[in-house]
Amino acid sequence: MKTCLVGCGGIAAVHGSVLTSGIDTEFVAAADIKPEKAQSYAENFHTKPYPSLESMLDAEKPDVLHICTPHYLHVPMTIYALERNINVFMEKPPAISFDQLEELKKAAAKSEAQLGFCYQNRYNASIRAAKDLIDSEKAGKVLGARAFVTWCRGAAYYTESGWRGSLKTEGGGVLINQSVHTQDLLCFLLGDPTTVDATMTNHHLKDVIEVEDTLEAYIDFNGVHASFYATTSYCADVAPLIEIACENMTIRVEDPHVTVYPKDAAPYQLSVETLPPIGKSYWGTGHTACISDFYQSLRDNRRFSLNLETMEPSIRLMLGTYESARSGHSVTLIEQ
Repeated sequence: MKTCLVGCGGIAAVHGSVLTSGIDTEFVAAADIKPEKAQSYAENFHTKPYPSLESMLDAEKPDVLHICTPHYLHVPMTIYALERNINVFMEKPPAISFDQLEELKKAAAKSEAQLGFCYQNRYNASIRAAKDLIDSEKAGKVLGARAFVTWCRGAAYYTESGWRGSLKTEGGGVLINQSVHTQDLLCFLLGDPTTVDATMTNHHLKDVIEVEDTLEAYIDFNGVHASFYATTSYCADVAPLIEIACENMTIRVEDPHVTVYPKDAAPYQLSVETLPPIGKSYWGTGHTACISDFYQSLRDNRRFSLNLETMEPSIRLMLGTYESARSGHSVTLIEQ
């Protein structure tokens, strides 16, 4: 099996580390429109540099393509690969608009290749432990949930990137870029969302970016309501907090820790496997497991679990949150 990667930025280093540490594939090439970035990346991961996606795919004819480019390029590059029956493993977000989502669905339906998404936090041991407890009879009925992401992003993060901070190229701010994984974990833990009512604003970079730095949402998961809050105006990057209130206990996840607060007993922590993170600690520890599972699905000729059909409710929640915040109205997420 041969693998290529496009987009040699920060997250690509995480993918490269996983691809060169035991995955059963040959990491043959990486492309970036900035030749110096492609060259540096290729030297670090002992692969071949290319100046464009097209030239790389034509020359290498890989089995798998990892897409780690700016947001607005994810869908067109994925479609380009799927049309050539190349399996695609895409970084978040899967789409920056409902129109892009529909284009992606059409391309995936026509292709013989697999399309998988890097929602690695679904593989975190802490999240798996919390989900097992929620799914058990021990926790009791889920009553509600809350989630908080409080990170720090200054002006240079946007101005030095060439694409962040613009609606056209990034598609949004704190939700689509920083906190989409945490919102997705609410879907993983609670099920498919039905409606969302949201607001957003820009507090600390008003003259620098046109996307939001703060967003809050009230999400209905078929009768279970979740409060969601995210900001990049905090002074530090801390682990996101997810809390699920159940009849018999409250379960709080601050990766890698899971704390259980029983209704009538002392709180305690679940014993979960603690893995060293690849990249920033608050990105979670699931990249290796997620990428490995994608390649195992290809070898086993089975469908990867984080595919377009399974992830569509979460994708629609992200896009619907923006639609609600921009329109000032609640948005129904279930497709009619």
